[in-house]
Amino acid sequence: MNVHRDFFEALCEALEKIVGSLDHEQVMKNVVESTVQAMGLKACSLRLLDRRGKRLILGCSTGLSEGYIRKGPVLVEESALDREAMEGKTVYLENAQTDPRFQYPEKARQEGISSVLVAPLTAEGKCVGVLRIYAGEVRRFDREEMRFLEAMARLSALALENARMHQTLRGDFDLLVADRYRIDEN
Repeated sequence: MNVHRDFFEALCEALEKIVGSLDHEQVMKNVVESTVQAMGLKACSLRLLDRRGKRLILGCSTGLSEGYIRKGPVLVEESALDREAMEGKTVYLENAQTDPRFQYPEKARQEGISSVLVAPLTAEGKCVGVLRIYAGEVRRFDREEMRFLEAMARLSALALENARMHQTLRGDFDLLVADRYRIDEN
């Protein structure tokens, strides 16, 4: 029962941080930091699907080395792990160093990554990216940990969509004000 309370409190704390910003970069930073802190793991990353739907581009991460981050592109076609997640599934890899679904197993070994859990970021009914957590040892994630990551992924997708809409509206408003100012000057 204590696990429920800890994850509930962690989710509330994360919600306060994530919803408190309308800046994409800050939202992503808050997501990965809150997730790692709540789950007590090695690292976390948030990747967003590019416009063509071919690559997952790193939005933000914590706990990963610069060398690992620059390992190469995460291509949906070559990453069975991410394809599964983008179909709406939460995916567990017991050992990324040996699992053929992981695109860069040798880099995982060099980074000291063993177990990985990935949840889809879904906005408006479509997958827009993935939220990954990494453990430095082989670890079984229990149902509550999986549910927490799924909740963080859903929350992240909503917060990122709100930040995007705010940015769009802000740009439209600024254009409207600029146009009005030009009309008033004439």
